[in-house]
Amino acid sequence: MSDHQAPEPHETNDLAPVDTPVPWRRVHPVSPLVRGWLAVVAIAFVYGQNTLSSFFGDEEPTPGPEMVSEAPLMLSLLIGAGVLVLILLGFFLSWRFTKYQITERHVNVNSGIVFRQQRQARIDRVQSIDIAQPLVARIFGLAELRFDVADSGSAAMNLAFVKLSEAHQLRNEILARAAGLKDPAAPAPLTEPAPGHGTGIETPPEAPQPAAAQGLGASERVVAAVPVGRLIGSILLRPSTMIMIAGLIGLGIGMSMFEGFAPFYLLPAFLGMAGALWNNLNTGYNFKAAASADGLRLSYGLLDTRHQTVPPGRVAAIKVSAPFFWRKLGWYKVAVNVAGIGGAGNEAQERSVLLPVGSYEDVLAVLSVVLPDPGVEAPREFFASAINGAGTTAGFVVSPTKIRPLSPLAYKRQGYALTDTALVARNGALHRTLAIVPHARTQGLMLRQGPLARRFGVLDLSLATISGPVSPLVHQLDVAVGRELFLEQADRAAAARKQTDSNHWLGDA
Repeated sequence: MSDHQAPEPHETNDLAPVDTPVPWRRVHPVSPLVRGWLAVVAIAFVYGQNTLSSFFGDEEPTPGPEMVSEAPLMLSLLIGAGVLVLILLGFFLSWRFTKYQITERHVNVNSGIVFRQQRQARIDRVQSIDIAQPLVARIFGLAELRFDVADSGSAAMNLAFVKLSEAHQLRNEILARAAGLKDPAAPAPLTEPAPGHGTGIETPPEAPQPAAAQGLGASERVVAAVPVGRLIGSILLRPSTMIMIAGLIGLGIGMSMFEGFAPFYLLPAFLGMAGALWNNLNTGYNFKAAASADGLRLSYGLLDTRHQTVPPGRVAAIKVSAPFFWRKLGWYKVAVNVAGIGGAGNEAQERSVLLPVGSYEDVLAVLSVVLPDPGVEAPREFFASAINGAGTTAGFVVSPTKIRPLSPLAYKRQGYALTDTALVARNGALHRTLAIVPHARTQGLMLRQGPLARRFGVLDLSLATISGPVSPLVHQLDVAVGRELFLEQADRAAAARKQTDSNHWLGDA
C-alpha cells in the first residue's frame, strides 16, 4: 500500500508486468453527505440558533404592531443559503475527484480536491475486506469497504461509499484475486458436508473442488449465531461488568456518607459504565458466523453493521476462553490473531472476535472453518479435554507437581499438547483459556524464567505470532521438558512454513 501525490496512477516498476488498462469508477454521489452530515447539522444548528437569538431573543417584546425588519433577516437567510451552497459544492467536488480502480494486481483509490491523494493496495497482500454500514449509510443502502493488508496494524485503505450489492460484488472479486483464483466470477454453491469424512470437528466435503470452480460469490452456510438473551447474559456475567457494578455501588455508598451528596453526582460514572455495556451489546447483536469459499464470514451490529471475512490460512493463533461465571452455562468465547488486523485498540479487539459467546458445538463449528485440519484423529474429544480437562489426558504434558505451591489450582491443568498441525497450550483454573498456534504460524519462541521459577526448576515457553488478543504461553514447564520443546518446535515451525503459501490461499492447481 502506498500513499503519495500524483495526478493519475502510473506503474513505475519497468521490470514488473503492466496491468491491463481498467476504467476508473466513481463512488456513490451521496457519499460526501454520508461522511459529512454531522458537520452540516452542527453548522446549521449553530448558525440557526445565533440568527434566531439575534432577531427574536429580546426578553420583553417591543410594544405595538411593529415587526422585526425583514431586510437584516433576509440577508442572514441569504448568507445561510450561500454557506449551504458552498458546502454542497464541496460535496460535489469531493465526489467528482474521488474514483477507484481495480486492476489484476492493485486496488487504487484517488481522492482530494486541492491536495490530490492516491492510495494503492496490492491485491496479493490483501488479508481481508470488511463491509461496514454506519447508520446513515444504511438509510441510503450504501456500504464502505475497509481493506486490511499484510503488515498493517489498521485498515490500510477505505472505499466509501458504494451500493451494498456492489460492495459485496467488489469484495468477492478482490478476495478471489487475492486467493489466486484465475476465474473470480465462477460461482458455485458451498458444498454441504458428507457424513463420515473429515476431521471430526465438522465433516467437510469428501473431495475438495478445484479452487477456480468454487468461486467467492458462493452461498454461505451459517455455523454459529448468538441469541440476544445469551448475549445480554454473557455481558452481565463478565468479570469486568461485575467489577464495574460493584465499584459503582461502592462509590455510591461511600459518597452518601458526605453531607450534600446527591445521586446526580454518580451520573458520569453511570454513563461510562452504560457506554461500555452498550458497546458490547452493539458489537455482538445479531452476530452470525458463516462458512463460505472465502473463509469465515462474520456479520454483527445493531446500529452500525459490519460484514467481515476471515480468510482461511490467515489465522495465526486462536484462543478459546471460558470465564468462571460462564462455565456452568457451557459458554465460550473465541478470538484470533489475524494478519492485517493487529493493534491493541478497541476496534482491533472487536474485529478479532470470531464468537463473542457460544456453546461448545458453536466453538467446534467455528474451529472447523479456521482450523480445518487440527491434526488429531478425534478432534471432538481432544478439544473437550483441552478446554475443560486436566492432567495428561489427550496427550497433554502438564506442569510438574513440585510447582503446586506456586499454582495450587492450575498446576494440574496448565500444559501443552502437540498435534500434526498445531501446538495447543492450556492454562487457567478459574478463568480457563486454550491457545492454538499452527506450526506454520509460529514466528518465534522464547524461554522465560523468573527467580521463583528458577527456585522450583521450571520455566515458561512463549510463542511469538502477529499482534492480537492471543498471547500463547506454555506455563511452568520442567526445565528439561521446556528446552526440548523449544528446540523441537523451532524445527517443526521451519518445516511447516516451507510447505505453506501464505499469499494464494485458494490457488489454482
